[in-house]
Amino acid sequence: MVDLDRRVRRTRRILHEALIALILEKGYERITVQDILDRADVGRSTFYSHFRDKEALLVASFDGLRDELRREFDAMRPDMPAPDAEPAIAVIFGHAHRHRRVYQALCGKRGSEFVHGHLHRLIAAMMRDHLEPHLTAADSDLPVDVVAEFCTSAALGLLTWWIGHDFPYSPTRLAEMYRKLAAPGVRAALGRAAE
Repeated sequence: MVDLDRRVRRTRRILHEALIALILEKGYERITVQDILDRADVGRSTFYSHFRDKEALLVASFDGLRDELRREFDAMRPDMPAPDAEPAIAVIFGHAHRHRRVYQALCGKRGSEFVHGHLHRLIAAMMRDHLEPHLTAADSDLPVDVVAEFCTSAALGLLTWWIGHDFPYSPTRLAEMYRKLAAPGVRAALGRAAE
């Protein structure tokens, strides 16, 4: 049983690595399942015993990222003040920097709208969970979904730019720049004067 689990994890990892490498080389839209099979040196029946199609493999590739990112979000103290969402954004930028190759494939020029949409939904959900208690405590008149979408869209725009320019700033510096740009809007949502 342990050997079977190990083989499943190994096969999935190899397929994931092949997909990421191919996205970086050819772009997601131009990749076929056969390309993935050839790169991973895996048979068609093995692939289809794990995934329905290349989109299912792509979605599964997000699982590990999502779980790791969720653990990092959860590790932030729940009582941590969030006047500008910088702690959550810093987590996202740090995560992207540590997994540069994967994020280059997912957010870079070679990704697809599907990839961007999936990442957007993932980050928006985490931002919503992070911001909701702060907005509730502040008795904000803005819906949490609107504030989370604002923060997510700004963060993903900056993240995409950062990746496209080969990470010219540290994650900490990028989070500081995000804070300077986005903090006034989030502070207004929290009913706080400019600090």
